[in-house]
Amino acid sequence: MGLPTFVSAITGETRLAIEDALTDLAGRHNVKILFAVESGSRAWGFPSPDSDYDVRFVYVHPMDWYLSISRGRDVIELPISDDLDINGWDIRKALGLLLKPNPVMLEWLSSPIRYDWDDAICERLVQFARSTTHRTACLHHYLRIGETQLARHVEGQREVNLKKYFYVLRPALAIRWIRHHPEIAPPMNLQELTAGLDIDAGALEEMGRLLALKAQSNEMGSGPRVEQLDTLVASEFAWARQTEKHNTPSDLVAEADLLFRSIVNSTGEG
Repeated sequence: MGLPTFVSAITGETRLAIEDALTDLAGRHNVKILFAVESGSRAWGFPSPDSDYDVRFVYVHPMDWYLSISRGRDVIELPISDDLDINGWDIRKALGLLLKPNPVMLEWLSSPIRYDWDDAICERLVQFARSTTHRTACLHHYLRIGETQLARHVEGQREVNLKKYFYVLRPALAIRWIRHHPEIAPPMNLQELTAGLDIDAGALEEMGRLLALKAQSNEMGSGPRVEQLDTLVASEFAWARQTEKHNTPSDLVAEADLLFRSIVNSTGEG
């Protein structure tokens, strides 16, 4: 038995406020938003009642912006207002990160919560992302994130912050996914991750129990560590440490260049 079905924790009022903020910033910065999604715990499938809304987007400038001697800033960030955290990347930066590949960008493209989505362009981005997914840089990215959270917030502790515990558990599950499905990007949310993996029933039950507890607790909610989950984490991190890194093939760099030019030519003329 798997975890409970993923349910979007975005109200209609909040969605409208986010969409209005995105429309406003696109006009002020003279960019076209290619996609905007939810990241963070609400998209990962383990929000707390007081979780922020982590809105992430990718945008493109008019063509002339890219034909400048001075390279412009490739990030747009809004001041955090109430519980809205909104920022995004220029398409050139986004494609460069996909080449590494950067799992953050892969996750944005697979987010279950979308605020804006250009179907034609995003389909091409998703297809390109699939060609980079199996690169072992993904493993080491998840390993680095997971081990950092483990060392800072879990090791040596009997009672742990539930949010941080899931920040360790999710990278471990992503590593297991890449190990078993190397050609498919790991799903963003915990529910889909576990559904596609062979996980001990006892470990799944404990994850479900912690999810239910976290859903009723604030961001500082805590609970005892679970031996079955600690064992799962240790096993996946150990496997990832043994996997060699590989460089990005040059053909993918050329493909990224072509995709970048195509997107700018088709959307960045205004």
